[in-house]
Amino acid sequence: MRLVDQPRWLDEREQRAWRGYRRMRRLLDLELARDLARDAGLSEPDYDVLSDLSETPDQRLRLSELADRMLWSRSRLSHHLTRMQQRGLVTREECATDGRGAVVALTAEGRRAIEAAAPGHVAAVRRHLIDLLTPDEVAALDALSHRVVDHLTGRDGARG
Repeated sequence: MRLVDQPRWLDEREQRAWRGYRRMRRLLDLELARDLARDAGLSEPDYDVLSDLSETPDQRLRLSELADRMLWSRSRLSHHLTRMQQRGLVTREECATDGRGAVVALTAEGRRAIEAAAPGHVAAVRRHLIDLLTPDEVAALDALSHRVVDHLTGRDGARG
């Protein structure tokens, strides 16, 4: 029988910070999603796909790489891309270097959609988060978010 370590319960300050972060994240995600849907007719996943594709030199990504970036399964992304294809935002092509792989490409309509959505989205990000913070708080947010991401992705040396 394996002994289980006793949990290190959060103290009052840590509990307040954790609960505040969780509530902030849910409310911020909800507000940004509402703004995107209302102002641009896009969902957050639509925006993520379009912005990731628009930031590549040839506006294409392998489906597997896009799924990894979004932290989605290939199957889930494939279903979402089907809906985006039906709206003319993206196309799927065979991968030239690997016949089994697929490449997702931004269409002209997709380019127009992300260019139309981006100004309103950045304004919402500013309104609901960035402009509420001091420059020191933005720097702290940058540092802590990257520290957690590096830990969770194994880039901090903690994994594997």
